[in-house]
Amino acid sequence: MGRYSRGTTISALVLAATIAAASGCSSSDDTDQAKPATTVDTVDFEKATSTFKASVEKFDADGGCLEKEPGTCWEQMQAVMTPARTLRRAMNMEKSVGADFWTGAYALINTMEKGIAVGEDRGTAVGVTNRPDVLGSAHELVTWLNEHPVK
Repeated sequence: MGRYSRGTTISALVLAATIAAASGCSSSDDTDQAKPATTVDTVDFEKATSTFKASVEKFDADGGCLEKEPGTCWEQMQAVMTPARTLRRAMNMEKSVGADFWTGAYALINTMEKGIAVGEDRGTAVGVTNRPDVLGSAHELVTWLNEHPVK
């Protein structure tokens, strides 16, 4: 019985030492060392807006999504969604207007996210499509941004 207790105790001590080492615990005083400050990635609202609008203009200039088959428009949907996400971050950082100002824009970006969350372009041949959620909302967001200038 004594061998079992001693083995369990040693195992527990080894486990505790391993956990302490893995978590960065040490017996030395680490309070004197400076910790790096976290940086916030700032996004310029004007730049984010123009980039987003340009992505929608490029989509239109390239002819949009002409094919009805699923999967034929996923890259274009992604190309519009990526700057929309950056725009949302810029909206979050823009302090010249209150949060209520952005309600309509947030709703449109959330609809775009819902369409992208499907994980693929469903096309229009089947009748169940996510293109209007992403691309239609992107066009509506451009209109919203034009009608709600900041500054």
